[in-house]
Amino acid sequence: MTGSNEFKLNQPPEDGISSVKFSPNTSQFLLVSSWDTSVRLYDVPANSMRLKYQHTGAVLDCAFYDPTHAWSGGLDHQLKMHDLNTDQENLVGTHDAPIRCVEYCPEVNVMVTGSWDQTVKLWDPRTPCNAGTFSQPEKVYTLSVSGDRLIVGTAGRRVLVWDLRNMGYVQQRRESSLKYQTRCIRAFPNKQGYVLSSIEGRVAVEYLDPSPEVQKKKYAFKCHRLKENNIEQIYPVNAISFHNIHNTFATGGSDGFVNIWDPFNKKRLCQFHRYPTSIASLAFSNDGTTLAIASSYMYEMDDTEHPEDGIFIRQVTDAETKPKSIEMKSCEVKSLCFDYELQEVKANLYFTHRLNFWKQARQTLPCSGLPDLRIGERKKTDPRNGAAGTLGKGDTITPPPSSVNCQVN
Repeated sequence: MTGSNEFKLNQPPEDGISSVKFSPNTSQFLLVSSWDTSVRLYDVPANSMRLKYQHTGAVLDCAFYDPTHAWSGGLDHQLKMHDLNTDQENLVGTHDAPIRCVEYCPEVNVMVTGSWDQTVKLWDPRTPCNAGTFSQPEKVYTLSVSGDRLIVGTAGRRVLVWDLRNMGYVQQRRESSLKYQTRCIRAFPNKQGYVLSSIEGRVAVEYLDPSPEVQKKKYAFKCHRLKENNIEQIYPVNAISFHNIHNTFATGGSDGFVNIWDPFNKKRLCQFHRYPTSIASLAFSNDGTTLAIASSYMYEMDDTEHPEDGIFIRQVTDAETKPKSIEMKSCEVKSLCFDYELQEVKANLYFTHRLNFWKQARQTLPCSGLPDLRIGERKKTDPRNGAAGTLGKGDTITPPPSSVNCQVN
């Protein structure tokens, strides 16, 4: 099922799709790696395959270094760089076990690989050559670049945060807040945190700042679960991709659904139609107008008959990807400070909106406007006389002042 805003790419890989990545500068070109040992470059608007090159084993990940150079690695332990203009390739180096992850960090200008050999390696793309090897506590399952920091997810539910400018020590060691195996980690474009998914239909929103105040903001939620015959079926969340402009993100699960989430207001913005099989990989284009969706069976139920693998290209809108404005219901007064010269009331308020999340904000109210406010059903009177109806600590204003502009961070 496809609509006018979505189509399926021609000439898909002949086996499972492991990764899809858009070119850094345009939504025209899409890089795709596959278990059929190939890496393919697609011209998306033309719906045609522009180029294909091979590894000697399944390719588990790929990435653009720049618009004309692709990097890839997989079960053959080899890291390759391919010139997409000349169709020439270069064997850059190897790991001692399969390469699971390939990413580029533009701020430090290094390629990063993560492997089941329990190492992360950095590569200088200009030479190209190995720029360092760094031990991890377990097999590397997923990694993501956040500015000059690297977030690594390993077996054993471990998460490590590294500074790519100084890899001499681990900046932070964490344990996943989810109880089951980590499947995917992706960093917020605003560099404040990351989203982590597990095989047990859950997603966690985490923040990099270790201060207790910021850590209070982290949360987790259930998703990609379906009720069938009154039994809840729980599916792995295989893929995450962020919208670079809005900082919202898409998740794809083995239930075949793609959801888009607003992490700030903690709500789902939309859900697309069900795709033929598991969602193995997702990629937003850099401008956020296009989402590539890899529908590819991931052998969750062993080697059974399954629908054909495919790559769907969907044009997305702000209505599907942009956070919604907050609809306030009421605000509780926490403290007041009266400025009689300026005729202002400075109130420290807590606002609640329709999702019942609380957010503290400071609001200045002119005294002249206070008689128009209601405290429950009581009419507001002069705040200086202490009479019944005076706005005070703990009172609730319904509705809140129209001038309030409160954004949940």
